[in-house]
Amino acid sequence: MFHISYLFGNSNYYLEGVSHFEKQEFNKAKFKFEQDIVLNPKSEKSYLYLSKIFNKQNKIDLEKKNLKTVILLNPQNEEATFNLVQLKFKESDYSGSKKLLERLLNFCKDYCQKSIELQIEIEKSLKK
Repeated sequence: MFHISYLFGNSNYYLEGVSHFEKQEFNKAKFKFEQDIVLNPKSEKSYLYLSKIFNKQNKIDLEKKNLKTVILLNPQNEEATFNLVQLKFKESDYSGSKKLLERLLNFCKDYCQKSIELQIEIEKSLKK
């Protein structure tokens, strides 16, 4: 019984992380999201927020690693896929970003318009 109440008492790490993130307290937010992942290793939302933190901190490799983890957990996570496309595009990986973007366009709902705009940019870059 104690074990169950302990888990429920600490299961709001994700919400605490979001709160810290919104206050731009990135180190505190990072710690809370990591705590959430310890309890729930498949927490795609915590991995997504970690990628956003690493983006703000300009830690590109860690951002990319977390985006890939989100996509591994949920291949149809639009935000993570779109952010990874943007990251690949910034790194001049035009063919990789195009391939990932084409996949995103097959399942997008919220990121369709942004994806189409980015697709035009990628096509222009591939022609150079």
